[in-house]
Amino acid sequence: MTSLDADGDTTTVSLRGEIDVLTVEQVRVALGEAVAGRPGRIVVDMAGVAFIDSTGLGALISGFQRARDQAIDFRLARPSASVRQILVLSGLMEVVQVIP
Repeated sequence: MTSLDADGDTTTVSLRGEIDVLTVEQVRVALGEAVAGRPGRIVVDMAGVAFIDSTGLGALISGFQRARDQAIDFRLARPSASVRQILVLSGLMEVVQVIP
């Protein structure tokens, strides 16, 4: 479901599968561990995410807020077209940078 990879000043959190009420705790834990490592940047790679619901969006928002509070750059990367649409509709793309 999730994996962490630290490379220099960037920590990448790779997400896979569906992020919903059944799997969201794994996402929360991974994002918490990433923030605790105090990197300069956290990149959440969403290329493997097929679906995300409101609980998953909440976990991303919480991770973003914790990173921002620690002055850590937080970005989402490579969401699929369907996940990108959910990010747009939720308004999350207005506050979190999304990279291709």
